[in-house]
Amino acid sequence: MNKKRWIALSIAAVLFVVSIGFQAITSIVTADFQAMFQLPNTSKKFEETVMEQGSGNKIVVLELDGVIQNTNTASILNTGGYNHERFLEMLETAGEDQTIDGIVIRVNTPGGGVVESDEIHDKIVEIKKEHDKPVYVSMGNTAASGGYYISAPADKIVAHPATLTGSIGVIMQSLNYSELADKVGVKFNTIKSGEYKDIMSPAREMTEEEREILQTMIKDLYADFVQVIVEGRGINEAKVRELGDGRVYTGEQAKNNGLVDALGTMDDTIAMMAEDFNWDNPKVVEYKNGLGINEFLGGTVQSMFKGQTDLLGIKELFRESNGPRAMYLYSE
Repeated sequence: MNKKRWIALSIAAVLFVVSIGFQAITSIVTADFQAMFQLPNTSKKFEETVMEQGSGNKIVVLELDGVIQNTNTASILNTGGYNHERFLEMLETAGEDQTIDGIVIRVNTPGGGVVESDEIHDKIVEIKKEHDKPVYVSMGNTAASGGYYISAPADKIVAHPATLTGSIGVIMQSLNYSELADKVGVKFNTIKSGEYKDIMSPAREMTEEEREILQTMIKDLYADFVQVIVEGRGINEAKVRELGDGRVYTGEQAKNNGLVDALGTMDDTIAMMAEDFNWDNPKVVEYKNGLGINEFLGGTVQSMFKGQTDLLGIKELFRESNGPRAMYLYSE
């Protein structure tokens, strides 16, 4: 290994150790000083920021921005991305809060994990059933694959004409670097308990039997996706399968083929809800997280790096498993 590679690995290792150190310090400090950084509204999990001051019914806006995945990375170096558990808590809080009359979810995501997407979908269905509250979706730049999966049960879906949505389907990918390993003389020793224990191993070619096993899994998950749209949108299965070949649609195309109900902005979506339910001059609020110690220190540390998010993301390369997983994900 040449000198430059050793230097690069050393830098990555130092950043990794520093990040872990910050996280450990955060855990210790949080135990003693978390209360010092909480906002005054301690009776609720989330602060309500007023977007439109009204005197009538109350509508809450929930932002879903980023890849839908439960990474459990609540360190001070990663406080601005999508937080799955927190978003589920927001949904639950909005459902249980008797002062909230309607929920608008602003969806801007290429999708993500199958399980995480399904958890959000089920929570929306639960809110509609148990709390009898309307849930509208306002699509942003992208609301594809898992982003559409979670939108399907909404009472109304509104997209911008240029929104990228659809991408109905499931994908599972892995690298195969066996030929490269052969060229550089790297050999792999695998001890396994069963024939398929190392399925999708990047160190060898996939067998036809393995491909069939995985393809069957993907077909089952795709059937679940189709059923979610059939139930949520009232479109017959044959039509959903015709539309669900993995392609993306613009918001205008999605409106024409029945995947969304209307075209407009988030403000338009709020106005539609108010009009649909005859709510005069509704108050519109948005949930914001309390400024906890992680967010306080995280903002300070990130400002020191001046937006160099590629460096801050190195820790994720160490943390995330290389194992393949099925995803409701659109990737350009």
